[in-house]
Amino acid sequence: MIGYTLMHEHTTIDLSGVKKDMDCCLDCYEETAEEYRWLYEVGVRRIVDVTNDGMGRNPAYVSRMEKETGLQIVQSTGFYKEPFLPAWTQGKTAEELAGFMMKEIEEGIQDGPKAGMIGEIGTSKNEMKMSERMVFDAAVMAAKSTGKPIYTHTTLGTWALEQADYFKGSGMDVSRVIIGHIDLSGDLQYIRKVLATGVNVGFDTIGKNTYFPDEKRVEFLKGLEGDGLLGQVVLSLDLTRKSHLAYQGGIGYVYLFETFLPMLRQAGLREESIEQMLIGNPGRILGEI
Repeated sequence: MIGYTLMHEHTTIDLSGVKKDMDCCLDCYEETAEEYRWLYEVGVRRIVDVTNDGMGRNPAYVSRMEKETGLQIVQSTGFYKEPFLPAWTQGKTAEELAGFMMKEIEEGIQDGPKAGMIGEIGTSKNEMKMSERMVFDAAVMAAKSTGKPIYTHTTLGTWALEQADYFKGSGMDVSRVIIGHIDLSGDLQYIRKVLATGVNVGFDTIGKNTYFPDEKRVEFLKGLEGDGLLGQVVLSLDLTRKSHLAYQGGIGYVYLFETFLPMLRQAGLREESIEQMLIGNPGRILGEI
């Protein structure tokens, strides 16, 4: 089978230094592997891991996970957002940062697998800082040179339209760009404006009900289905903390398949729409990876 793809996850990540919270160090290998094996059983075949330099990336850890679970894990290049940008990037030009990304795409990450995604690159809440603009400029250069897609981070869904307009103005093939965390904007009309630019969007914080309730995510997706716009939507959970996993009482990856998809079906979302978001759209965006 072709299988489902989760388009925005972190097999391992460490933001604990900046956040001063060890829960943000997701390094529980065996517990993650158990959940990944379960994902395989329910039909997932690929995960896009958008952990990049400065986020505690560990390509050897992820490659081992891939071999042991049978899931294809697409690894990423790039830089996140302030205040998580690596110190070494300060003072670098966009061309130099693009060169780093292109090397990881063409030659491999730390002598490991080649990057298949540029992301997640982000903007701060309600603004794009100068250092973040440098990363976006570099990502566009790298994407144009290598043909790889770009996945972004928006802080609570803000600055999404500005990101989309930036990519369009930069001459990017916006059909290969995904604007992340758009569900957290909480504004369906705004999401429609972003989609009108031609980019894809991620409803990729599914289950994070303290930020935005899943009942509204379902309502929004139902509305976008009626608009004929689900061809530009991908799904994921973006689990980043130990407490997000089932072994610590979190929702775990099971949530998307055992709770959220049944909610979509109950609301009348067509099965072909679900497959489009989890199979068709990821396949189109990722291409031959």
